[in-house]
Amino acid sequence: MNSVAQVTENEELVSAPFFLRGEVLHGTDVIQKSRDLGVTFATPRIPFDRAVPPRTEVPPLLNVPLAEIIDFLVETGQRLTASDNDHMQECIERMCRTHILPRAVVENTARHAAAYLDKRVLMAEVEQNFPDPRALDEWVPKQDFTGRKSFVRAFAPRLIHVLPGNSPGVAVKSVAQGSMVKGVNLFKMSSADPFTMVAILRTMADIDPNHPIVRSMSAVYWRGGDDATERVLYRPQYFDKIVAWGGGDAINNVIKYLGPGFQLVSFDPKTSISMVGREGLVDEATVDRVADLCSADVMTLNQEACVASRFQFVEGSEEEVDRFCERLHHHIARRAAESGDVRPLDRDMREAVDTMTLMDDEYGVWGRTDGKGLVIRSEEPVDFHPINKTANVVRVDSLDEAVKWINVATQTVGFYPFDRMADYRDRLAAGGAQRVVHLGEAGPSTIGNPHDAMYPLHRFVHWMAHEDGKVPA
Repeated sequence: MNSVAQVTENEELVSAPFFLRGEVLHGTDVIQKSRDLGVTFATPRIPFDRAVPPRTEVPPLLNVPLAEIIDFLVETGQRLTASDNDHMQECIERMCRTHILPRAVVENTARHAAAYLDKRVLMAEVEQNFPDPRALDEWVPKQDFTGRKSFVRAFAPRLIHVLPGNSPGVAVKSVAQGSMVKGVNLFKMSSADPFTMVAILRTMADIDPNHPIVRSMSAVYWRGGDDATERVLYRPQYFDKIVAWGGGDAINNVIKYLGPGFQLVSFDPKTSISMVGREGLVDEATVDRVADLCSADVMTLNQEACVASRFQFVEGSEEEVDRFCERLHHHIARRAAESGDVRPLDRDMREAVDTMTLMDDEYGVWGRTDGKGLVIRSEEPVDFHPINKTANVVRVDSLDEAVKWINVATQTVGFYPFDRMADYRDRLAAGGAQRVVHLGEAGPSTIGNPHDAMYPLHRFVHWMAHEDGKVPA
C-alpha cells in the first residue's frame, strides 16, 4: 500500500469508495494497484468497527419474509439497467480504467447480470437449494419415526465474499444470494473491479436507505494476502464462512485462516473443455457449424470465465482435425474482432507458441500471438493455460482417450454430438467434471442447478436445530 503522495503528478487517480451498511465512505488514504493492468486507484482505510457488526446483533434480515426480499431485489434489477442510474454509469467509466475486458464487454456483462434479479429466477434458485424453503423464514417443525420432535431453521449466516476479478456479473449474484439467505455480508472486492459492488449497493440505498438488505451489506477493498487486514477479519468471532472466488493463490491464501467454526465455500479455479466426436467432421458444412459452436464456448466472456473452453478434444485423423482447426480459428478471430479486445498474448505464452511453430511435425498453429485469435493442434494438452482467445485442439482417435484428462478442476464439458452425451456423463462425473452441456452452450445454465458441484445457498446458511423432546406415548 502506498500513500497519495507517491502517485506521480500526471497520473489521474481513480477513486474507489467503500459501502458500509448503508453509508458510502470516500477517501484516498491508500493507493492500490489493479491486478491485470497495473492501474492505480485510491481507497479509504477500512474502519473495522463499522465493517464488522457484533455477533450480539440479530441479523437485520432475519425476520424479513423471503418474498419481500425478492421483491426488493427485483426492483433493484430494474434500477440497475435504468439509463439515469448515475452509480452504474460512473462504475462502468471507472472500471474501464482498471479491468482487462474492453468497454463493450463490460457494458454487456453489467446489463446481462441484472437479468438474474428476476422473480422467477430467484425463486427457482431458492426452491432448488432448499427442499423446504420455509426454513429461511421460520422454524420448521419435524418429527422422526421415534416420536422425537424438533424445529429446524436455515439461520442467517455471517459471510465474507471474496469476489473474482474476471466477471462483474458475480457481484449481482452474490448480493442476491447473500440477501436470500438473510446473511450479514462483507464483500471483498477485486482490484480489477473495485466499483461494481458499491454501485449495486448504492442503487439499493437510493431505493430505501433503511432497508434491512442495505443494512446487511458492506463492500471494501484490500490487497489479497494483506495479513494485517485478514488477521483481523478472518475470524470465527466475526464470520461463519468465507465464500471465495478466484485463482489458486487467492484460495490458498484464504485456506490458511480456516479453523473450527470458520469454513470455506470455494468457487476455486476451474478449467472447461470441449469434446467433439467424429460426427462433427463428416462434411464441410458440419465442420463449419460445429467449429462455430465451439468458438462460442471458447470466447465466453472473452475466455476470461471459468466456463470458457480452453482445450478441445476432437476425434478424427490429423487431416480431419486440421480442417476443424482452420474453421475454429476463423470463428474465434471473427468473435475476437467483434469484441474489440486486441490484447496480445503475454510473453511466456508467446515464447511457448513461437517454439511450437518451429516444430511442424508435432504441432499445428493457426493464427498469431497478437491477441486476434489462435488455435494450436497437439497430441496432448499443452502445458500452459490457454487464455486470451487461444484454443488448444487435442487430436484423439476416440473420445474415450479424452476422459483421462478429466479431473476435479474440470468444470464444464461442451459436447458434440448431443446424442452421445449420456454415454459419457458417468465417466465425466467419475473423473471430477461438474457439468456437461451441448457444445456452444457453456455460458447459459439451467436456473437453480448446482454450481461447482454444490448447491451454494444450502452451503451458505447456518443450519440450526431446536430439539423439543419426545412426544408422550
